Amino acid sequence: MKHYIFPSIKLTLVLVVLCSVIYPLAIAAVGKLTPGSGDGETVKVNGKVVGYAIVGQKFTDDKYFWSRPSAVDYNAAGSAGSNKGPTNPDYLKTVQDRIDTFLVHNPGVDKKDIPAELVTASGSGEDPDLSSAAAKVQIKRIAAIRNINETRLNSLVDEHTDGPLLGLFGPSKVNLLKLNIALDKLSEP
Repeated sequence: MKHYIFPSIKLTLVLVVLCSVIYPLAIAAVGKLTPGSGDGETVKVNGKVVGYAIVGQKFTDDKYFWSRPSAVDYNAAGSAGSNKGPTNPDYLKTVQDRIDTFLVHNPGVDKKDIPAELVTASGSGEDPDLSSAAAKVQIKRIAAIRNINETRLNSLVDEHTDGPLLGLFGPSKVNLLKLNIALDKLSEP
């Protein structure tokens, strides 16, 4: 029995040190090398923190680019999806209501031109980004409300569009918080 117990205790102690001390310290060290030093990248305006670049914010005012709907009402403490399937009647009604609301606020946009991400919540419910197409479909509304040239708004979206990671992984995307902050700066006299 001693033949099995002592090696098991040694292995357990080695794994406790490895998994409970060394691994967490290594991950914390890597986190310190990221933007925000592992605490998240804060976005500041005039020295005041207005949000985090990696957590979705709720933008529903017509003078801003709208964000993707959230299944958790943008509560970063509880990431979740709706868990309703694509044929669930409640889910279909929710999506149709979002489409109807979008069309009311964006006259001249055809239903077929609305990107799905503007009317469906993400798996986490906290997406901070949209595709450039989802941002650009909102330009006419914002241009009319803010009295800004549509060409300038298109350029603004292009300036804030980040390409795929390393030019290979994932789609191009626009961070809504940063875009809307730039939009406010563009509108300042």
